[in-house]
Amino acid sequence: MYTIVVGVDDVEEHGIQLAEQVTAFPGDPAEYDVHVIHSFEDNPSGASATQVGSVRRFVETLEQSGINATVHEESGDPSEAIQSLTAAVDADMILVGGRKRSPAGKALFGSVTQDIILNADRPVTVARLEKS
Repeated sequence: MYTIVVGVDDVEEHGIQLAEQVTAFPGDPAEYDVHVIHSFEDNPSGASATQVGSVRRFVETLEQSGINATVHEESGDPSEAIQSLTAAVDADMILVGGRKRSPAGKALFGSVTQDIILNADRPVTVARLEKS
């Protein structure tokens, strides 16, 4: 079994693109143990991760390829949530999305992907996300 943690943001198309990356991995999909996590930075309505469109699209896309995913949710810093789940499930790899950002955008808002790349204690795969 190959355990993968995937961080998914709020953009539905990103969820689909990340799921397509998982389905493109080599080997038997039945051998994948996929854990998708969405971290709410602000959740006044009390929604669960399974209600987030990007998470639903991620799971639907994987299921169409015969891959099951376990959905996790956290509150707070997404990078910390992804790394905490990675340790908890002893994942073999982390998959996150990356997109171009301006230097000012990086300085003001940081980068979850960059933080994970620099601080993860296991392999990280970055999928290039198309603008949506």
